Amino acid sequence: MAFTSAHRVLKRSALSAVLFSIVGSVAAQSTTGTLHGTAAGSEGATVVAQSDSGLKRTAAIDAQGRYSFGALPVGRYSISLQRDGRILEQRDDVQLRVGSGTEVSFAAHGPATTLEAVNVTAANLPKIDVSHTVSKSVITSEQLDVLPLGRSAESIALLAPGVVAGSGAFSNGSRSVLSFGGSSVTENAYYLNGFNVTNPLNYLGGVSLPYGSIDQQETFTGGYGAAYGRSTGGVINQVGKRGTSAWRFGTQVTWSPAGLAESPASVNYPDMSLPEGYAYENEGKPGTLYRYRRGDKSTTTTYSGYVSGPLIEDRLFIHLAAESNRREGVATANEAAAQQVRNHYRVDTPKFYGKIDWNINDSNTLEYTRFQDTDRTGGYYREFDYETLSEGDRTGTFPNVAKSSTDVDIFKYTGYLNDALTFSTVWGRARTSNLAFNPLDSGNPYISGAGNQDPALNGGTPIRNDQPDLYSKAPDAGSTTHGLRMDLQYRVGNHELTAGVDNMTYRATNEGESMTGPGHAWIYSRGNPGASPSPGFGIAPPGGNGYFVQKYIFSTTTSMSVKQRAYYLEDRWQLTPDWLLTLGLRNDRFTNFNSDGRAYVESGDQWAPRLGASWDVFGDASLKLFANLGRYYLALPNSVAIRGASASTYTREYFTYTGIDANGNPTGLTPLGPGPVSANGEYGQVPDPLAVAPTDLKSQYQDELILGFEKTLGSRWNTGGKVTYRQLQSAIDDTCDSDRFVDRLAGMGLDADSFDLPGCVIFNPGATNTFQLRHRDGSGYTPVSMSSTDWGYDGKKAKRQYVALDVFIEHPMSDGWYGRLDYTWSRSFGNTEGQVRSDIGQGDVSKTQDWDAASLMEYAGGYLANDRRHQFKAFGAYQINDEWTASATVRVMSGMPKNCLGYYGSDQSDPLNGYGSAYHYCNGKPSRPGDAGRQPWTAQLDMGVMYRPGFADNRLGLGLNVLNVLNQRRQLQSTAKYQTGPDTVSNLYGMGSYFTAPRTVRLSASYDF
Repeated sequence: MAFTSAHRVLKRSALSAVLFSIVGSVAAQSTTGTLHGTAAGSEGATVVAQSDSGLKRTAAIDAQGRYSFGALPVGRYSISLQRDGRILEQRDDVQLRVGSGTEVSFAAHGPATTLEAVNVTAANLPKIDVSHTVSKSVITSEQLDVLPLGRSAESIALLAPGVVAGSGAFSNGSRSVLSFGGSSVTENAYYLNGFNVTNPLNYLGGVSLPYGSIDQQETFTGGYGAAYGRSTGGVINQVGKRGTSAWRFGTQVTWSPAGLAESPASVNYPDMSLPEGYAYENEGKPGTLYRYRRGDKSTTTTYSGYVSGPLIEDRLFIHLAAESNRREGVATANEAAAQQVRNHYRVDTPKFYGKIDWNINDSNTLEYTRFQDTDRTGGYYREFDYETLSEGDRTGTFPNVAKSSTDVDIFKYTGYLNDALTFSTVWGRARTSNLAFNPLDSGNPYISGAGNQDPALNGGTPIRNDQPDLYSKAPDAGSTTHGLRMDLQYRVGNHELTAGVDNMTYRATNEGESMTGPGHAWIYSRGNPGASPSPGFGIAPPGGNGYFVQKYIFSTTTSMSVKQRAYYLEDRWQLTPDWLLTLGLRNDRFTNFNSDGRAYVESGDQWAPRLGASWDVFGDASLKLFANLGRYYLALPNSVAIRGASASTYTREYFTYTGIDANGNPTGLTPLGPGPVSANGEYGQVPDPLAVAPTDLKSQYQDELILGFEKTLGSRWNTGGKVTYRQLQSAIDDTCDSDRFVDRLAGMGLDADSFDLPGCVIFNPGATNTFQLRHRDGSGYTPVSMSSTDWGYDGKKAKRQYVALDVFIEHPMSDGWYGRLDYTWSRSFGNTEGQVRSDIGQGDVSKTQDWDAASLMEYAGGYLANDRRHQFKAFGAYQINDEWTASATVRVMSGMPKNCLGYYGSDQSDPLNGYGSAYHYCNGKPSRPGDAGRQPWTAQLDMGVMYRPGFADNRLGLGLNVLNVLNQRRQLQSTAKYQTGPDTVSNLYGMGSYFTAPRTVRLSASYDF
């Protein structure tokens, strides 16, 4: 029977499984939710909450007729109002959402009544959660069964407003990366059952559960409380399924066949009208085929299964799940690649997830999670002829095998010490291997730019060899992670006080890259015969027809570690029945160590205040006004030590040549310069850890303000909106203009020759930092203060401002359908994208070419790479009848800004000696980010249908999903580097580098026993 009252009551229907809402949060990255409500006139009674996994908790009704439960594991509950052991009222099948408050209220009780399962209707569902202020989305496993989504954490997160796909230049193995609220793709945090599983090396993404094992996923877009930090972007928190009181078994297979997929579009060299005096590097390329992609398709097959149930009734539960995913396909190399081949690749991503829950008693629980994830990519090459566009025999060469494996163990204890006091602790560890190697150990060097070889020396046909890859990794590369957090929650009066510690340690072993073959590569180029390709290093013009070659060496393998320590205090204060204030303070400390275990960055105390407020305007959950103001810090990942605090080699040596041997090696070499040169002074020396970074370096941090409202529209619709403002207050990057130290020392009356001057140093752009410069005679160090003016930036500082307006309207599940539409207008402007640089695909975290010298930052202010001015997102589901459900998602958005990077100034110089086409000049004129235009708008429509036949008691599920129904294959990003030399335009400039994926079809079948 249905139940109604004058009080706000949480109601659910069988169809509400596809409900997707923006709600508040108790605390980000948690694995629990809260339950609260009223029972007027029931003083002295109790409320009993019993989960489907056996946990039973009891709370008393206070003098105001209220009750509450804190830190309940997510799941489905039966909630009953009891007196003297008799059930007066009961709600069945109440689902707690992670990090959210669920209200279940009771009317004044009448005669004692034992109810059967209550059929809760959506009509009485409060559409607005007034108890929290965080901006996030929560989606459940039932919703994942219905909506047509990619089977990844990132695809789920893309439903949230303000979340966009990151540049295709970055990835986390075979997984994609995301940008939240204008931040760079390394500024996000990933959590699994309360433990941080962010990529421990560089923060590029993180691991995620087998798709069928996701119970709920939170996607935070801002405003979370003091209990959590280490993110200036967003947060993805996954909670895995757990065993329940009934044994369940299930299996599923999904299949996306290549035969039902479309091919990506082929790519031609751009053919633009060039300014007078400019010429393409290769004048025969414009308008011709660059990359043939017809037939570049793949087949993806996934098998998964699970078993779940009680080992001991109401006490011990287990859930085991496994997933095997294989993608096999073909990818054709471009016509300029070192290998003229088709890669027949295979990507295997098997996963295992296991969870044990022990209800020791009703006051103590223990959880253990085991997770294993492997991401392995390999394949073989077959010849491909660009003259005939045909595939030939196997070449005997192979692409690199990339293998990343992660094992995670998580233990969580929760003690409900009394009705007001709860203690929990999570300890976890993760071990990650990160390997890349080639099955064919060729001794030949990698040949780059074979199409730019002098045709008089190769007979008009580029000469290549059997070396397929440029880099490899150490055979024992990997990371280990350990984490411990403890939280104590105390409810007193109208206050919910929480205090805790949150500590993480990351250690990396032999990460970085080294060269294949003999330890060097050859890069063939062509430029202006009378112009130096690198005048700052004294490189002579190549003469002749402008052909020259570079000997390239790059090696960065090293070990390092990071320790992160934090503690916090937060008060959730129910100031009045309609006003909630959240007051929090967090302190983070970060320490980075080099390969010798010596600290090169110590952050000191970093205080981050958090303030939130929620006002239930009319006291009936029909209109909520909310606000959040907070500061968020981000640590430097381990990878900063690579090319930063440890030895690295990055050199080029220029030659002309008179011949090319059968393996593509140049012969008859004549040096054009003094020998190997390095723009950043990387010649293999070990940096002094005291000189790598200043003693007063501030961590990257960002301030955020959110103002919003949510409003019901009648009984079937609700709407809302919010304004978000984010401002980057401090950034970390490196600068490499060591001559500025010389000038500063001269101003201090000191001789620069008496000091060991560092090549590149880490600093806060725009701030004044103090560096320790070592005396060459070994007598000690001298502190040297360097301001923005001393570095030549004339007071310029790192700037990134993000402002967004999000509005939505939704129809909660009723009358058999649900729908939601979001529109986001946003603007991301500044001179610093963040820790990486998307337009050139530079993933050197906090060591981008930005800020390396003042000339690189001229005209650097503009629209940043993750700026998407307009975003429309819509999704919904329609239950045709008890057996058939249709669903769809739509994403329409404007394109990212284009950049044009050329040589410096109107005279096309290279004042930094080797940076080349890296300055904000195009055709000799200033070119700010975005001045070159925008990428085109993109629109993606995904549709799905699910059939659960009644004859199988709805246990059988047959699904069909079509992704990118319209087969729109738009350019997402293009090459930003304009030149390869003075007066010489790159044949790749403006060419599309990443595109929307073509249409695919996915079939699925599942059965639950």
